[in-house]
Amino acid sequence: MNTPHVVVVMGVAGTGKTTIGPLLAARLGVPYAEGDDFHPQANIAKMSAGSPLTDEDRWPWLDAIGAWADGRTGLGGVVSSSALKRSYRDRLRVAAPGVVFVHLTGDRKLIEDRMSHRQGHFMPTALLDSQFATLQPLEQDEAGVAVDVTGSPEQITERAVKALAELP
Repeated sequence: MNTPHVVVVMGVAGTGKTTIGPLLAARLGVPYAEGDDFHPQANIAKMSAGSPLTDEDRWPWLDAIGAWADGRTGLGGVVSSSALKRSYRDRLRVAAPGVVFVHLTGDRKLIEDRMSHRQGHFMPTALLDSQFATLQPLEQDEAGVAVDVTGSPEQITERAVKALAELP
């Protein structure tokens, strides 16, 4: 990547967005923003209770992430966001047209296992099915790359860095 892009690390819960995002930001030499920090308290309460968010719940969250990304245009940055649907990614692109996506992908069993071992996160494993049901992978016309989440965080980050370097 020749210019500092704003990278959105996306994927279903448990793929490692919060782990890979800061590592990727460090490798790229740009700031990292945790997407979960942009959620209104009502969203966190809803997910903590085991209820999936609706599109209406997500719009203010996505708008806040988009505003952060827009503020980093030309400077670069990495932010995490599930960005599961094309419409969510389109909304982020409207706010910050130059964003690129790193879609963290993996086997459901591996992701569920990782989720079951993490502590202190509001997203219960029970919502993983709804995450996979909602997921619309990146399409060919979307600026971004898919990166498999098998291996160590460092290996995953290295794959992401290499894949991003190949983007136009």
